Amino acid sequence: MAKLSDLKKLLAAASDAAPPPAAPRKPHATRSPKRALAATKHAEGDIDLGQTFADVRRLPPPTRARLEPPCPDPIPRQRIADDRDALEASKYGSEPAPQTWDIGQELEAEQTFLRRGLGSDVLTKLRRNHWTVQAEIDLHGHISTEAHDALADFLVAARQRGLRCVRVIHGKGLTSPNKEPVLKGKVRRWLAHWDDVLAYCEAPAHAGGGGALLVLLRAK
Repeated sequence: MAKLSDLKKLLAAASDAAPPPAAPRKPHATRSPKRALAATKHAEGDIDLGQTFADVRRLPPPTRARLEPPCPDPIPRQRIADDRDALEASKYGSEPAPQTWDIGQELEAEQTFLRRGLGSDVLTKLRRNHWTVQAEIDLHGHISTEAHDALADFLVAARQRGLRCVRVIHGKGLTSPNKEPVLKGKVRRWLAHWDDVLAYCEAPAHAGGGGALLVLLRAK
């Protein structure tokens, strides 16, 4: 049986063989007091982010230039559409748009036209050349849509210039298929739809006869 003295000797030998206890770690030399305070609070379970990142510094701004492509100019689509509608209304009056026109042969219109509310003496004066013809347009060789646009532009320009009497030559249809005047009836119907046209009559024989019209425009 082991003696008590032998057991003490064994404990003393084990104590001598054990490594010395590690020295307590000192805080890092560069740790700031704020970081130390934050670490203490972290140990306590309460983190103050303001204190934790108090000594964090913002990175310097980059020296590389930021190139952004220029924004495209805005397109006023609604204003463009409104301008287009206004232009069509000034050219076509109350007549339907070109896509709704009847391109076929039309019946011959009346030889004269007089805007409602005007006296018959207006037509008499127009036939007798009371107003001097100030401009004319020749629609020979135009198809229906081209003739309508050309006539519209001509009348708009005449109104802007303040003209009162113009001549519109639509032809007699001698070169058309079956010798039928394709534009004759159309031109007269178009003119009747323009509010600025007060009257028209067939031109005298020396000025075109049945192939032309004298048109009286509203005063500017």
